Amino acid sequence: MSTQPQLIGHAEALAQFTAAKAQNHLHHGWIVRGPSGIGKSVFVTALATLMLTPDGADATMIEDIRQKIASGSHPDFQWVTRELNDKGQLKQDISVEQIRHLNHFFALKPALGGWRVGVIDALDEMNTAGLNAMLKTLEEPPNKAILFLISHGTQPLLATIRSRCQILRLGPLSDEETADVLQRHDLDASAVAALAPGRPGLALSLAEAGVSPVILATRALLDQPVKAFPDKLAGALSSAAASTAALNVFCLLLMDHCARRAIENPAYASIWLQLQSEKSDAMEINLTPLQTAAKLWALLYAFERKRVAA
Repeated sequence: MSTQPQLIGHAEALAQFTAAKAQNHLHHGWIVRGPSGIGKSVFVTALATLMLTPDGADATMIEDIRQKIASGSHPDFQWVTRELNDKGQLKQDISVEQIRHLNHFFALKPALGGWRVGVIDALDEMNTAGLNAMLKTLEEPPNKAILFLISHGTQPLLATIRSRCQILRLGPLSDEETADVLQRHDLDASAVAALAPGRPGLALSLAEAGVSPVILATRALLDQPVKAFPDKLAGALSSAAASTAALNVFCLLLMDHCARRAIENPAYASIWLQLQSEKSDAMEINLTPLQTAAKLWALLYAFERKRVAA
């Protein structure tokens, strides 16, 4: 039975990877790059399943491997993402200690005799120390080890990393594929697909939060951010202040605005990082949702004004 994972979308990138595997030309480092919400983590999980599934495995074994990967219990797999701080909040960066632990993991022999697979989610959330530590594995790759680096495109790829990796570029899904993903989550696709065209992950998070008012108001504001009409600004800030969930969506839409533009204009990567940092700081000092929303909007508005003036 074939161990090729069943995915919705991203067929071209999957074909590129499986062809390299079939020809025994697998690179040790792969950057999976594309905007947030298009299924990069699902795609990488499928690739990890493919790498950790032995030849001749039946459907039961493949599903068991998938579940062990999802639960973090597979001995030859590690997924690195931001950890929680003492207050139960996500840290701003993936720490250098986490990367050193991953390097140690790669230095060990595979527990099951096959491959060792690591994932860093995401490159955009690594600091300089962590990136430098990661280069050790990329420069001296262990035998039968493969590293997947998820990138949302909010930061330019460093030449030292890009030159040591193959890049798989993922784009938004088609309307039909997006609807398929949403329907598998028992959601009315027609009600949420328009919130994030081609990005079912983002649509799911928005739909589950039940925050349509803040979505509409913030999008109206972001259509012409440099003009900041008072009524649109008041409506967006008021809806963002309605709840913690509404504030989170407001922040998400602002950062998504920057992330999508950073793919073509790297200057937006800096404001994306500033927004993330400011949101974290606001939570640390217990600003109200309204204060936090106003502070983040002022930061983005100043950036947009400066960009237009230039």
